[in-house]
Amino acid sequence: MRPIAWSQNLTPERCAEHGVTYATKADLFQQSDFISIHMVLSDRTRGLVGKTDLAMMKPTAYIINTSRGPIIDEAALAAALQSKSIAGAGLDVFGTEPLPRDHVFRTLPNVVLTPHLGYVTEDGYRMFYGGTVEAIRAWLDGKPIRVIG
Repeated sequence: MRPIAWSQNLTPERCAEHGVTYATKADLFQQSDFISIHMVLSDRTRGLVGKTDLAMMKPTAYIINTSRGPIIDEAALAAALQSKSIAGAGLDVFGTEPLPRDHVFRTLPNVVLTPHLGYVTEDGYRMFYGGTVEAIRAWLDGKPIRVIG
């Protein structure tokens, strides 16, 4: 695999530090077999992936979004999936959550959906909830840990 990356803030130098090749946004969409979205939702990222971007993707390519639904224009993605101009999508986030029962994504055979919990792992829960229990015990003992501020 040859990972490539793009974001509005990314530099070729930062990519090189992590062994990743810097790409322009157009290069990313034109060259990738899989595109995985990892961004926060903001005014700059809302609708960041639109019809033009999806049209640049290979017909064998997949897009995965586990960040925030509105980063991808859902209507444009649905059209690309319905026309099979891209191979498929893996979606864990949506513009409206939970995803409405009558949403087109639920009917498409080239879409894998998860209910905004694709990040969940047993180890992740152990770490998160174990840390919470540890913090409560420390606070009850009068020795708070991981104090902010």
